[in-house]
Amino acid sequence: MPQHKPDHIRSEAGCTHSESDRISTLTALSGTNLMIYHQDCLTGMQHFLKPGQIDVVVTSPPYNLGVKYGQYDDTQPRSDYLDWTEQWAVQVKQVLSDKGSFFLNIGSKPSDPWGPFEVLTVLRKYFTLQNVIHWIKSIYIAERSYNRRIEVNVGHYKPINSERYLNDLHEYIFHFSKDGDVRLDRLAIGVPYKDKSNVTRWQKASKAVRCRGNAWYIPYQTIKYRKKDRPHPATFPPQLAEMCIRLHGLKRVTTVLDPFLGLGNTALACLDLGVDFIGFEIDQSYLQQALLVLKARIA
Repeated sequence: MPQHKPDHIRSEAGCTHSESDRISTLTALSGTNLMIYHQDCLTGMQHFLKPGQIDVVVTSPPYNLGVKYGQYDDTQPRSDYLDWTEQWAVQVKQVLSDKGSFFLNIGSKPSDPWGPFEVLTVLRKYFTLQNVIHWIKSIYIAERSYNRRIEVNVGHYKPINSERYLNDLHEYIFHFSKDGDVRLDRLAIGVPYKDKSNVTRWQKASKAVRCRGNAWYIPYQTIKYRKKDRPHPATFPPQLAEMCIRLHGLKRVTTVLDPFLGLGNTALACLDLGVDFIGFEIDQSYLQQALLVLKARIA
């Protein structure tokens, strides 16, 4: 659960170098600052961020799967897409602190499963892949456990009609760091022990929770109208960003970056956690929706 929730926010709009560099500054009474730039992240990170300024990056760039965005062509030749990936990855490494964490959410489609792994090949030049996390969107479980029948069918996914492919129920969260030696607060997102006797049996179980592992079930919030309630075609829930930030270690987080703001879900997580946020977004409609949601959260 969030540590605290700011009860007021102040919005200021202004310009820096040009009209294209519009900034929205949201400042909560708690002191949490959110700087949101209407700008391409490549130039934004280079011009507005200092080397090593960012403690945690949580982001989800376009996957190059033909998704219909407002102002971005998601049908680039794969080589062009990977070149672009390398460009923003260089900037992310520049602004990430030496002991920072970079969480990259990326998915694929059944007919094109290689995309995330090709991105990994590019990022391997600049980062160490410290953890591979699976974001589970939907799951069905039917088994007996401790002599009890368990049957669970939860979550949402986009079904496909195919004789060759399975429905795709997960995405990746790749956790990068510069040297692979970032210490994590694993129990910050821990789960209760199934067998409570472990709490008294093991010294490390004294907090009554264990490491969640690398399979995270995080459902989307149920919506009624796609265009109205979730107008961005590809976004992750705020809970995903919050879990990534907590896993890194909330005490060691001052500023979080999302180079691909979208609807601002990483910013929402930062508001709840009380950490500063910086984000970039090129699409004016997504940016405006993000600002509306952020202001509504504390209204």
